[in-house]
Amino acid sequence: MLCIRGASSHAPALSLALLLASLTLLSACATPARAPADRAYTGRFAVTTTSAEQRENVSGRFGLEIRGLQQILELSSPLGTTVARIEIEPGGARATGAQMQEVRGASADALTEKLLGWPLPVSGLADWIEGRPAPSRVARLEREGGRIVLLEQDGWTIHVPEYFEVIGATDRPRRLVLERPAAASSPSVVLRLIVDDPAG
Repeated sequence: MLCIRGASSHAPALSLALLLASLTLLSACATPARAPADRAYTGRFAVTTTSAEQRENVSGRFGLEIRGLQQILELSSPLGTTVARIEIEPGGARATGAQMQEVRGASADALTEKLLGWPLPVSGLADWIEGRPAPSRVARLEREGGRIVLLEQDGWTIHVPEYFEVIGATDRPRRLVLERPAAASSPSVVLRLIVDDPAG
């Protein structure tokens, strides 16, 4: 009887100790919160693709995040449905479509063409959206008043017709028009971007 009373009197303390140990293990195994992006952009997009067979128009919202060497580009419909999500990391890229179909490969630009049916300049966009060419790649520039208004790189022509007017801040494009002529089995592409005001 004494043994039974002793066991029952320690049971709550033992249960509490086990609960605390379990919570500690769970917190240690939990996925850490994702670090904030180094740079992030949102806005509207409209793309027109033209081939010998058809002309297609797609529009919606975009979001671009850069974390170190990782880039994530998301395209969504006007209703918020994901059209495509493209992730670039050292060593490769992954693209996911509206039906959750996934393709992987070394080139993000090639993956988007395979997924969407038209090329998307993911590899250069993180720099072009800042009004500058991607480093270590050949580019031709035209400037007006110190600002780049035309950029040719990687087979794309990027027009920058409008910048944000922010006093004392680095110039950033507000509107961009990216054009690529048809090539082989790829249609011609005109991609228009309107970037949300960074000041909100």
